[in-house]
Amino acid sequence: MMILLAFAGGFVDGWLDTIQINDSGRTLPPGMILAPALILIAGLAASELAGLLRRVGILASTFFTCTVTIVGLLVSAFVPESYSGVTGGAVVTMSVAAVLVGAMIFYGRNKTTDGMIAAAGGSLLSFCILGLMLGYVVTLRREHDVWVVLWVLLVTKSSDIGAYTLGSLIGRHKLVPWLSPGKTWEGLLGAVLFAGGIGAGGAALLGVFGIEGRPGVLPGVLLGGVFAIAGQAGDLLESVLKRDAGAKDSGGAIPGFGGVLDVVDSILLAAPVAYWLLPLAIV
Repeated sequence: MMILLAFAGGFVDGWLDTIQINDSGRTLPPGMILAPALILIAGLAASELAGLLRRVGILASTFFTCTVTIVGLLVSAFVPESYSGVTGGAVVTMSVAAVLVGAMIFYGRNKTTDGMIAAAGGSLLSFCILGLMLGYVVTLRREHDVWVVLWVLLVTKSSDIGAYTLGSLIGRHKLVPWLSPGKTWEGLLGAVLFAGGIGAGGAALLGVFGIEGRPGVLPGVLLGGVFAIAGQAGDLLESVLKRDAGAKDSGGAIPGFGGVLDVVDSILLAAPVAYWLLPLAIV
């Protein structure tokens, strides 16, 4: 169902990108569907993260955590193209400072410093890990066709299937037993192989439909493997949060999968990697 929704959203997003809004031929900006969807997803994931932080005794307002996460996404995704690299970097660093100061003011509103440092750290965690990282998906859409972005997401999530399948069948050697006992080196191999195959097949399919800015088939294999490793690293990153909080899943919003954070964890690191590597693979 989620895959069907993603493809339906991709179709509408791409169609909206072709609609002219004035006589000069200017069209609607890319990401008209993707950006609002990511904002909603980021907010839901941030709500779950706030719950995990509270389980370890950290002050975490759901409202404030969601707010700073969405701010992070907007900063990451919508820095104006006219800004130079230095100016764009300054915008991001200033936003980090603003979140830190804002968090200390917010959590100090009751005139106590108890837990303020930890609470501010939790706000920065959500701002960076969920906001800035998920914002890269929208940034990808600003520079690439929507079907290329969906290719990145599909390849990344396919690594989870490969990891689970091969890990369940032949997994013997633990990857990081103290952090995630269920993950194995064989599972990581399955993630790389499966994502590489999906990457190649997806790249070939993009070629059949003549999608511009698509990766080549061989680069698709290589990128698939890289996305798989980044995705599994993102999964381990979330495992740190859940294990510290003593939680099996981040939530129960998605039956059979856990929480929203459980679903998007592999994208958190894969999206930035895709942004920097994808231009090297375009045919």
